[in-house]
Amino acid sequence: MTLKHINAAEAKELVDGGALLVDVREDQEYLDENIPGARNEPLSRIAGAKISGAPAVVFHCKSGGRTRMNARALAQLTDADVYILDGGIEAWKAAGFPVTRG
Repeated sequence: MTLKHINAAEAKELVDGGALLVDVREDQEYLDENIPGARNEPLSRIAGAKISGAPAVVFHCKSGGRTRMNARALAQLTDADVYILDGGIEAWKAAGFPVTRG
């Protein structure tokens, strides 16, 4: 399975429609700033995890680099449709969507 690359507006539409948003950044990064409703699954601990219960999963990091580099492994974590938020949380913020700051 391949991850489809989407922009922030497309990601928000999917999340608003029930997709699961998964933040692959490390714990402290997530605590410092996150997208409300995102589930934190750090790349350092995600191996072997199974993500289920959502029609689609949108993965994101800070700027998109980590998700792109790990796309193959991330795609194996779920049977749902899978996406990468291009530009990560930075693109989300640039689009004017909300974030929570710790």
